Amino acid sequence: MSRRWIYPSTIQNCHWGSMFRRNQVNFAALLCLGALSATPALAQQQLDRIEITGSSIRRIANESALPVQVITAEQIRGSGATSVADVIQRLPSMQGFAIADTAIGSNSGGIATASIHDIGASYTLVLLNGRRVAPTGSGSTINLAAIPMSAIERIEVLTDGASALYGSDAIAGVVNFVLKRNIQGGTVTVQADSPLEGGGKSANASVTYGFGNLDKDRFNVVATYRHDEQKPMKSGDREFAKSAYLPFEYNGRKYIYDRTSTSADPANATVTFKRLGTETTTLPAYAFNPYYKTHGNTCAPNNVYSLSNAATATSVSEMCAFDFVSTIDVYPESKRDSFYMSGQFKASNTVTLFTDIAYSRMDLTARIAPNPVPVSIPVTSSLFTKYVAPYLTADQIAHINTVTANYRATDFGTRDSQTITDSKHFVIGAEAEVGNWLLSTAATWSQNAIDEKYVGGYFKDKEFRDIVKNVSVDPFVPSGGQSAAAQSLIAGSIFNGSVRSGSTTLTGLDVRASGDLFKLPAGTVGVGVGADVRNNRFKNTPSASALAGEIYNYAPVTAFDLERSNAGVFAEVLVPVVKNLELTGALRYDTIGAIKDAVNNKDVGERVSATTYKLSARYQVSNAVLLRGSYGTGFKAASMLDIAQPLIPNGVTAANYDCPFPGTPACKPTKTQYSQMAGGNDQMKPEKSKQGTVGIRFEPTADFGIGADYWNVKMTDAVSGVSANQAFADPQKYKDLFTLYRTPAETQDYWAFKSVSTNIGKANYSGVDWDVVARFQTGIGRLTTGLAGTYMIESSYTRAGTDNDFTDSMGKYGENAAVTFRNIIRGTLKLETGAFTNLLTVKLRSGYKDITTTARDVATNKNVAVSVDVPRYGTLDWQGTYKHSKALELRVGINNLLNEAPPFTLRDSSGHQVGYDPRYADPKMRTLYMMGTYNF
Repeated sequence: MSRRWIYPSTIQNCHWGSMFRRNQVNFAALLCLGALSATPALAQQQLDRIEITGSSIRRIANESALPVQVITAEQIRGSGATSVADVIQRLPSMQGFAIADTAIGSNSGGIATASIHDIGASYTLVLLNGRRVAPTGSGSTINLAAIPMSAIERIEVLTDGASALYGSDAIAGVVNFVLKRNIQGGTVTVQADSPLEGGGKSANASVTYGFGNLDKDRFNVVATYRHDEQKPMKSGDREFAKSAYLPFEYNGRKYIYDRTSTSADPANATVTFKRLGTETTTLPAYAFNPYYKTHGNTCAPNNVYSLSNAATATSVSEMCAFDFVSTIDVYPESKRDSFYMSGQFKASNTVTLFTDIAYSRMDLTARIAPNPVPVSIPVTSSLFTKYVAPYLTADQIAHINTVTANYRATDFGTRDSQTITDSKHFVIGAEAEVGNWLLSTAATWSQNAIDEKYVGGYFKDKEFRDIVKNVSVDPFVPSGGQSAAAQSLIAGSIFNGSVRSGSTTLTGLDVRASGDLFKLPAGTVGVGVGADVRNNRFKNTPSASALAGEIYNYAPVTAFDLERSNAGVFAEVLVPVVKNLELTGALRYDTIGAIKDAVNNKDVGERVSATTYKLSARYQVSNAVLLRGSYGTGFKAASMLDIAQPLIPNGVTAANYDCPFPGTPACKPTKTQYSQMAGGNDQMKPEKSKQGTVGIRFEPTADFGIGADYWNVKMTDAVSGVSANQAFADPQKYKDLFTLYRTPAETQDYWAFKSVSTNIGKANYSGVDWDVVARFQTGIGRLTTGLAGTYMIESSYTRAGTDNDFTDSMGKYGENAAVTFRNIIRGTLKLETGAFTNLLTVKLRSGYKDITTTARDVATNKNVAVSVDVPRYGTLDWQGTYKHSKALELRVGINNLLNEAPPFTLRDSSGHQVGYDPRYADPKMRTLYMMGTYNF
């Protein structure tokens, strides 16, 4: 029997009720019984033993006990998805993943991830043809943008832990991308997408060609190339995304949510005062907007009168606030090129050599608001005389200490960062059949590398400091009002170049074997064994310009060169106990070395080891009923930065905060963002888990099936940390997480928040994955219906520093700045009438309680705490397909047919977008797409 990477064709070509079919491979070819029984000779021929994600033992498709969701290439085309992330993240079992949108306001570079059951991207193992790929950063998170979409044959999603087979990182489950092999002929596909509300257009084109037949010609080569382009979407393209100043109504009361910035365009002026002689009191600091004063108490366009304005014993403020959201992109611009080639060669009847080569380049540009800049105004300057002095009393002028323009540098342009991500993956290996055993071995080299550049809106240090020193730019006039000389200086002060580069390189070698041991009365005992060694190296290098201080107010990233080796061995055995009952057991031992820090020439952390196991059972009660269950353990090693990273600058907090320790010299004068530091902990331990599943499937006919799987995961020693929201809400409790720090542009130390890793304690997750599928033959064609979903029962975690103080994010915006949705449901209705197919897809996720934040009560004109109810969100998609011939196929579709806008939320994390959460709703709204495929 030969090992195969594809399912039997009879099974693969069945029409399933869900666009993303939930193929439980442990049942006798789910919903294809009719097809198999109708062609018994073909069925017998096709039932070769195959390798299925989650097991090392080759078996017929109906022999496994694992819940695996399978997405075929046809289903990917039917989804209208434009990226691998779109495909994966639409699965009901996926929650807690990262999306490309959050590149707006972070240095994520547009990373998009998979996260099974909201357990987390770093706990979801992603494989390419059953082998690991290089992660992003120093941990285990895989960027789905690195996967060549046009090369995908199918995707297998194992929704159960698999550390006993794969080792670290598979606590939540496994996503395995199975790429095309042994195909003949070519395919050209072109697709264009156009959001009908404007902005965000995209297009892609791909070509795939294969030649040689492995069985007849003893070789096969497959190559595919795809190019994608995504245009940006501006905040002004969507009514719900256009402003940081949001009037809204909740429970019959009117409020204003204000995320605007007092670094304004034109600038606010802040004047502080000093004591003279023997004076014992200090005049209150005075902050005001000169434009507002000279224009009849009206702020300039794109500004509002700040809701933070107040008069106290220590300060008086009459500032305008800049609506920074009006300047940003809400969906980033990107280009992506991907290439994949596979080769197979039969060296003999029993030995096959193979290789996989994959390359992708993602070029993403994220645009955020222009730089906020403090500009010192000399009291001897014309700017002071013109804009500041007229609004001060003689007493104030006599006591002046400092005058600062809080300026938004709109004339310098938006801050544009370009991240180029190159992903390379190379595998070479061999398979050999020895008797009824299959032996395989392969070497892997994989790398994920980035180059982060500033390409607009960031300043050259010397040139900009000269502008500020000489007050060559007038910060008190609205943007567009600078003199010709000032505009020339502005153009010459923009930095354009690299700020850092980094790479993660994985090298590995694996050996596997699978075969039969002996026969029992109920069947053959099968076994799988294997071993693997891996080395991960993470490098992070600041650019020469950054190290030379050429970039204004930019602290160079810390240089890293960290390396760690892992090794593991495993064994798996399948035992048919009695007729219709089989048990499977797996055991694995892993060792993870200490981290070699080449920059500091030392080892960090300790060598650790872990032993994990898994037991599973499958019982075929009758031809229509199947029971199954599993129990096992898992582990995840901490990332290299979690262990070995020194405390380094990590940007600023996402939200504005009051001073954590009022009255101390390190307080900032107003509620604002504070610097954030990041660091590691060399005492980090591996995270551990215990998990189990219980499932049932009922399929009385070939045209109807229903199933459900209950799953439960309990984690201990979970890696996490205290959020900025937590720390600033109770700074005394978390006082050890604050330190002093000054940016290159600041003249004194201010408080900074330390975001460090820690083994915080425990986390519990449980839920039910379910699906229903039915098929009907109607008078106009074949109707297939499907409904699938995930119902979350628990998603709780202990607060920082405790092992028994649990909180959760179930149905609410939690302390982890995220939401766990109780229900995510997907339904499909597919009608096939000859050459035409119509498909409707409904996607629904439940509502939740929003973050508790501060808003202005319009009636009382006071700030109050408010938490809105975010309603459930659902969309309806349609796709029509016309198969002109075997060679030509045309598709037209509309995503979000009813043009549902993202629900209103006041969240303040994960990107600079305001008014909606891009993680949970697509801002594109109603989108028309067209796709054409030609086979030759």
